[in-house]
Amino acid sequence: MSENRRVVVTGVGAVTPLGNSAAETWEGLKNGKNGIGPITRFDTEKFKAKLGAEVRDFDPKAYMEVNDVLRTDRYAQFAVAAAQQAVDESGVEGTVLPERFAVIFGTGIGGIGTFETEHTKLLERGPRRVSPLFVPMMIGNMAAGMIAIRHDCRGSAMPAVTACASGSNAIGEAMRLVRHGYADAVIAGGAEAAIIPSAIAGFVNMQALSTSDDPDAASLPFDRRRGGFVIGEGAAALILEEYEHAKARGARIYGEVCGYGSTCDAYHITAPHPDARGGAQAMADAMKEARYCGKDVVYINAHGTGTPMNDIVETAAIKKALGGEQAKKAFVSSTKSMTGHMLGAAGAVEALACLFALNEGVIPPTIHLDEQDERCDLNCVPNAAVHADITLALSNSLGFGGHNACLAFRKV
Repeated sequence: MSENRRVVVTGVGAVTPLGNSAAETWEGLKNGKNGIGPITRFDTEKFKAKLGAEVRDFDPKAYMEVNDVLRTDRYAQFAVAAAQQAVDESGVEGTVLPERFAVIFGTGIGGIGTFETEHTKLLERGPRRVSPLFVPMMIGNMAAGMIAIRHDCRGSAMPAVTACASGSNAIGEAMRLVRHGYADAVIAGGAEAAIIPSAIAGFVNMQALSTSDDPDAASLPFDRRRGGFVIGEGAAALILEEYEHAKARGARIYGEVCGYGSTCDAYHITAPHPDARGGAQAMADAMKEARYCGKDVVYINAHGTGTPMNDIVETAAIKKALGGEQAKKAFVSSTKSMTGHMLGAAGAVEALACLFALNEGVIPPTIHLDEQDERCDLNCVPNAAVHADITLALSNSLGFGGHNACLAFRKV
């Protein structure tokens, strides 16, 4: 296989708490729109956490036949919709051989909503009432499989399941498929739909979720008032394509995926390593591959969950990877302050934010950052977007299990 082919993004799609397209999502991000509100998908009276970042006004029938909607978990519906948007925008379908067209689509939890529904049927109504489609609706590879079927992608079709790093790992591994000649185009991204009672209860009892009742004081990355993340849902998809192929067909190019780091803390199932060794190494690897130099104007879309430990450790990782002085010069923001934490979809949405930031020279803010923690002493772009001619954008994702991923993007 040939090596070191350039990899570019030629289409994007999204279904998020800020809007049901990539363009709407970006408008929300750069304008500081808050996508967080009271959970409406179930009664939260008995739950300590009552807020979420829900996808609103989404009609899966705009993308799927009614029978397919009935046989598909919500997370896969989001994935199919985002992928369809990206494929349509890119115009890539039909320009590559099916055997050279691949899918890598991440999810942290997969069809957990289906699992909860069918398990309730089992307990309350008996085993004969469980859907015969329970397993295919639930499993974490089904979004990738459905996308592949829909777009005749006969190359690799796989999920990335690395908790909150899933979306980023999917894009990074897709980049490697194209770079090293195993595919000419890949539909990559992530999807999640875990705003359900069992997931909320589990995260609350882990003390990971914010229990604030105020949507404007709940998701607070890098703020000393932070007390946990707010759960979000949705999906984002990117079309990764070999540069010369994209150029020859006159495709719009959003940017180049020019670096990727993937590491593991090898330390703890939920807590990051206190020395930030894994996160810093993932960033260093991505930066090296992207040929970072001290003259780069850097934007970092931080993992920035708003949990007490994550934000401190990620600050340390950024300082280790860039060096103290360069870290202070970089622009850093957490768009989770607006979208909540979309788990396996987060990295894909944040990759999209990096691409738009590069193209427009606009850095989305960290909203509600009114009391910045002195231990998170970076330029975290508080409350309002800023304009800057950035040359390198990095997207960090840090997941349970110690999974770390960093993606690097440049303009073409």
